[in-house]
Amino acid sequence: MMVTLKMQTNKENLLSQGVQLLMQQGYHGTGLKEILDAVQIPKGSFYNYFPSKESYAAEVIQYYIAPFIEQLGSHLENSKLDGLTALKTYFDELIVELEQANFKGGCLLGNLMGEIGDTSDLCQQSLRLAVHQYRELLATGLRKAQMEGTVRIDKSADDMADLLVNTWQGALLRMKIEQSADPIKQCCHDLLDDYFSV
Repeated sequence: MMVTLKMQTNKENLLSQGVQLLMQQGYHGTGLKEILDAVQIPKGSFYNYFPSKESYAAEVIQYYIAPFIEQLGSHLENSKLDGLTALKTYFDELIVELEQANFKGGCLLGNLMGEIGDTSDLCQQSLRLAVHQYRELLATGLRKAQMEGTVRIDKSADDMADLLVNTWQGALLRMKIEQSADPIKQCCHDLLDDYFSV
């Protein structure tokens, strides 16, 4: 029982550290030794948790997206918020977090899509799954807002969710080079306050 708990804790630490290092240094810039040293696990033990660095990165992607899915889901399930307000509240929180982090990192999904999205089948599948989960939840919020009469109905919720994901990812990249929240604020304002709204 104790061994299982320790292994679970070690795996959680490896995934958490992976988010930090892959965000800061990228997939190719992060070595296994660096990850293992950071969580004080012997090098040979890595393969008790993951069959390869590639499979490790694929799990890190899922570990990374889970809190965003949970955060967005909790806003959409909040009975005090209509669909559009829930989406705006969620993105407002993300913008504050990015400002507090001085625009460092951006989005691990976007970073890895650019770095290894077309070279690793395993990571590509994990990225696709993460983006699709995220996009589905955004579409759910937009559908709710359509039913509430706050979002246009001449465009499908799925198409608008795609546009929101794509524009947000591009705005995050601009944010990093501009060192400013303006691109992500513009993305949210132009889409949620203007283009999508009735």
